[in-house]
Amino acid sequence: MSELVEYHSIAALVKQAEAEGRLISALVLEDQAAALEQRPEELVRKMRETLEVMRRAAEKGAVQELRSTSGLSGGDGFRMAAYAEGNPLSGAFCAQAIVRALAIAEYNAAMGKIVAAPTAGSCGILPAAVLTMMDQRGLGEDAAVMALFTAGAFGMVIAKEASIAGAEGGCQAECGSAAAISAAALVELSGGSPAMAAEACAMALKNQLGLVCDPVAGLVESPCIKRNAGGVMCAIGAAEMALAGIRSLIPVDEVIAAMAEVGRSLPESLRETSRGGLAATPTALALKQKLFG
Repeated sequence: MSELVEYHSIAALVKQAEAEGRLISALVLEDQAAALEQRPEELVRKMRETLEVMRRAAEKGAVQELRSTSGLSGGDGFRMAAYAEGNPLSGAFCAQAIVRALAIAEYNAAMGKIVAAPTAGSCGILPAAVLTMMDQRGLGEDAAVMALFTAGAFGMVIAKEASIAGAEGGCQAECGSAAAISAAALVELSGGSPAMAAEACAMALKNQLGLVCDPVAGLVESPCIKRNAGGVMCAIGAAEMALAGIRSLIPVDEVIAAMAEVGRSLPESLRETSRGGLAATPTALALKQKLFG
């Protein structure tokens, strides 16, 4: 049994995993089983159920007739899937990740069952990354489930040391956090080291730093859905760099601290109030008037 895991530093997680010669997912699974007084097999079973919810949301969100109650979203997952069957600019892997990110986020807007990963507004990013690795790289469910434990551990650190709430830290706290934990999961799924996972997390979060939360008409649809697509692309890029041996000049825990400071500095109008950013554009205000009077 390893020593107690503290979720206040990703560097500490990496150090402990490397000292014990294990992946972060294995370390976290053992720790959470002890903390929750459950068998590891039971936690794995529950995570499999979580993965299945993600898979179903990706499938149901990509149907042509899907629409949200507001009518502002729906059908883009289907359109992207049709396009991805051709010769997409970004290649099959990235195109399929975008399909899933859009589909799951649209399914959420249509009141479908999703996994908040870490939030409903960013629900498409982590599933898109993990499911696409299974589909495009032939990885099994066991590896995908374990990668979700790594993502969860990194997410716990971000939640404790910064924020995962758009109302507190802007969309960097939602889509930014989701991209960061997805990048870490992608690295582990690709055979990268715990240190590489930390570097990927740092680079993904840096590329989302300062992202504002400005939902049009106060709904988690625009620009949220397409930011899920952007978030998974950010995660893929960060994972690729980390796997290539590229490092973040600023350590991951300092990036998280910077995100917290940036979030505190954002004006209220850019923290989920729909008073600024895209939500304050003429088109957005006209849509809000049309929907709510």
